Amino acid sequence: MWQDFTDYILNEVGEDTVKIAEIGVGKFDRIAQSLDEKDNITVIKTDINPNDAGTIKDDITNPNMDIYKDVDIIYSIRPPSELQPYLVKLAQKTGSQLIIKPLTNEDLNTPRIKMKLKNFNKASFYILR
Repeated sequence: MWQDFTDYILNEVGEDTVKIAEIGVGKFDRIAQSLDEKDNITVIKTDINPNDAGTIKDDITNPNMDIYKDVDIIYSIRPPSELQPYLVKLAQKTGSQLIIKPLTNEDLNTPRIKMKLKNFNKASFYILR
């Protein structure tokens, strides 16, 4: 499933030069690592409690907008439902595509914004363009 999620993002990007932000990376950064291997992709990892030196400390409820300058895609894996509206706000402010991979069978907490359910091979997630 994680490879399918990564492959979806890679298909979206193609050969374009892009900047991607993973919000709330925690300890699971396999997807960010895979994306960062590509020469045309710059990956920014953020978390309120960074787990490593490669993760930037940021609070999504009051984001440092300088971090997200020129970001093309924002994604978050299993973000708590109370943070999902903040992800939508950040994507709207930056003009970025948003991808949320919630816990299985979890409803999104994105009032007033309808995100599209996307099934890509064995991965399912929500997107907002």
